Amino acid sequence: MGDSQENIKGKSRDKNYVSWTMEETNELLHLLVDAINRGLCNTNGLLSKQNVERIILPRLNDKTKSLKNYSHYLSRMKWFKNQYNMTSTLMRHNSGFG
Repeated sequence: MGDSQENIKGKSRDKNYVSWTMEETNELLHLLVDAINRGLCNTNGLLSKQNVERIILPRLNDKTKSLKNYSHYLSRMKWFKNQYNMTSTLMRHNSGFG
């Protein structure tokens, strides 16, 4: 009964999720900083999909011996954004009192 309800909602238990190791995450962060320092971002300060697929992901996959693609990259960027938001909220409400 639970499985049928999950399938109705669009979620399936047999999806293949790829987890990120700390090594992969750190390497991605280093590659992103390097790409931005080299001026590969557009006028909005964002990296284009072409630059990510052409430059960052091949280097990441070579160094970490993984098979990450653009959807994995987007997932990790969402995770980075969530971590940043949690940390900035914590620091914003950290007055030392309370």
